[in-house]
Amino acid sequence: MAKLNDKAKGYTLGIIAAMTYGMNPLFALPLYKSGMNPDSVLFFRYLLALPILGIMIKSRGRDFKVKRREIFPLIAMGLLMAVSSLTLFKSYNYMGAGIASTLLFVYPILVALIMSLVFKERLTIQTALCILLAVGGIAMLYNGSDGGSLSLTGTLLVFASALSYAIYIVGINQTSLKNVATLKVTFYVLLFGVALFIFRLYTDKSLTLPGEWYLWGNLLALAIFPTAISFICTTSAIQYVGSTPTAILGALEPVTAIAFGITVFGERLTCREWCGLALIITAVTLVVAGSNITHVLVRFRKMFPRLPLKKAGSPFIRRKTHGQ
Repeated sequence: MAKLNDKAKGYTLGIIAAMTYGMNPLFALPLYKSGMNPDSVLFFRYLLALPILGIMIKSRGRDFKVKRREIFPLIAMGLLMAVSSLTLFKSYNYMGAGIASTLLFVYPILVALIMSLVFKERLTIQTALCILLAVGGIAMLYNGSDGGSLSLTGTLLVFASALSYAIYIVGINQTSLKNVATLKVTFYVLLFGVALFIFRLYTDKSLTLPGEWYLWGNLLALAIFPTAISFICTTSAIQYVGSTPTAILGALEPVTAIAFGITVFGERLTCREWCGLALIITAVTLVVAGSNITHVLVRFRKMFPRLPLKKAGSPFIRRKTHGQ
């Protein structure tokens, strides 16, 4: 029962992580329009999230101590997450946020491949089916009716973001960080991640501020939702259910963008987009159902036992032949 509860927590946290991470374009694009560059947006995003996590750690009576063997993995994870964020945010300058989010979803495939090739995790038919359904669904969500062609630079940036994020997801579950408190891991990931943006802004001297005072609310929202909440939930989900299921649950990221488009901007879905959402929801349902589906199928199969085939030399046939 405890194991089942842990899985339920993991899937719930994975869903929350995906949905909050999908808020990136909602808060970031207005900042771009005001004249901010990606490095500045990410610098404030990470910096504002640090005190939030620090308060959460202290409120739970925990300290900030880490073991020596955990320092290097934390630095590596921080840099990987920073590189993933930076390349994704830079890709918004070369293509729309929708197509960037679509291309980004190659990362569950990369996670599955890394786990299979490096860590010898068996890639089940169900996992492969979930990935195919999710990728197909997200492809249907992208509306390329504007006739624009993909930017090679933007595509390479998104692929770099997907690869670094995939390595991060695998690394969290395959290093000494696996048993470290989630809040502490997330705090140091952001701390070492913000160091990259400090270095870049110092060398380029390109720090920009929001054009309007109210856009500081966007920066704070970026720090809270797709950063603090999403990173915490992602790390926890990986520790509960593993890297591959958490990655597949990320299919809900573009669904979040669609939901905001409908509720905030009054957009309407086409039949194709509804079909895409249906495929994504099916993929996520299969992931969450997990082994329960296998158990149901096994029980269903047992209801119809296979009758043994009669061989040519069986007693039944011989008796029948003798009677003739």
